[in-house]
Amino acid sequence: MKLRNFGKLDWKASALGFGAMRLPTIGDDPHTAKVDEAEAIRIIRRAIDGGVNYIDTAYVYHNGESEVVLGKALRDRYRQRTRVATKSPVWMIREEADFDRLLEEQLTRLQSKYIDFYLLHALGAKRWNENILPHNVLRRAEAAKLDGRIRHLGFSFHDDHRAFVEILNGYDGWEFCQIQYNYIDIENQAGIAGLKMAAKRGLAVVIMEPLLGGRLANPPASIRQIIDAGWPGRTAADLALQWVWNQPEVSLILSGMSTMAQVEENLKSADGSGIGILSNAQMALIDRLREAYRQRAPIPCTNCGYCMPCPTGLNIPRNFELFNDVHLHQNAATPRFLYKVFVPESERAGACAACRECEDLCPQKIPISEWMPRVNALLRGSEIAGSPET
Repeated sequence: MKLRNFGKLDWKASALGFGAMRLPTIGDDPHTAKVDEAEAIRIIRRAIDGGVNYIDTAYVYHNGESEVVLGKALRDRYRQRTRVATKSPVWMIREEADFDRLLEEQLTRLQSKYIDFYLLHALGAKRWNENILPHNVLRRAEAAKLDGRIRHLGFSFHDDHRAFVEILNGYDGWEFCQIQYNYIDIENQAGIAGLKMAAKRGLAVVIMEPLLGGRLANPPASIRQIIDAGWPGRTAADLALQWVWNQPEVSLILSGMSTMAQVEENLKSADGSGIGILSNAQMALIDRLREAYRQRAPIPCTNCGYCMPCPTGLNIPRNFELFNDVHLHQNAATPRFLYKVFVPESERAGACAACRECEDLCPQKIPISEWMPRVNALLRGSEIAGSPET
């Protein structure tokens, strides 16, 4: 396993981190499926045996199961071999005492006396100003550092670059941050400018969504042809990961792994990673792919699920996935069939009440209610709908 500097901290992080948001499950419904504990423990331990020393989870992942399963996986001395990162659900903090109550619950779930890396989860301007500052969350977090319950404090981020700068400048005690970053998202959210700004200040920068919710790992045929020509004998996922690892500001990449095959493939990619290893021709290949993707997928949804549950019952990520599939594969037949047969009427885009509650939660700031009529029209086959005006 290749190791990388973790900001100014005296610790080397594995190039690959394990993201515990997409553990293997039993059942097809993502909202009711339970984690397959035995398999999850098996793949987590395989990752650690392969050199992974950073595992990321959160209070809300898998409806709270992720932290519990991770606590079980780290028995038998696996806890001593890795660092654990988890996140405070700051939207649930409505008074000062909530921070400590939630932290204690997480320590119990994880079967640990301390958390190595504690993040304020999914910060943006709204949560910073409505949850963090009014309820003295930073002071509470500092107290938890002093008494040893957490060792390092950071934040994960989902908003625009202006909000990232506000949060970064709003507290001098940040030690690390977690941002969405991949070869498509160089200007979205914190973007490459935010990456460089945080690294320049000595923060470790953890990368999430390096494969854009898996989309970069499973490209359509026309995209795959471009990759095969410029990256022969290697996978689309490997190319996307190597592009992120190529940059010195990146401390580690998180990958949400749900199968042993994904673990093995990612370990192999990490073994071949390094800073500045991509050639000029390979960097030009990335530029070509970025443009090709931008022309094909209209809605930048990563299937993170933060918009769920919808008050009226819509399956928002599924609607967007099917809509984008039409454009990615230039074939509407299969997405329309899946929409009409396997998506209940109450979960389809046509049921959107335009309440906009989901839009405050969406990390990508997608105008969801404006897209829904167009999604429904396309998937019902009544018309090819364009992009909403934003």
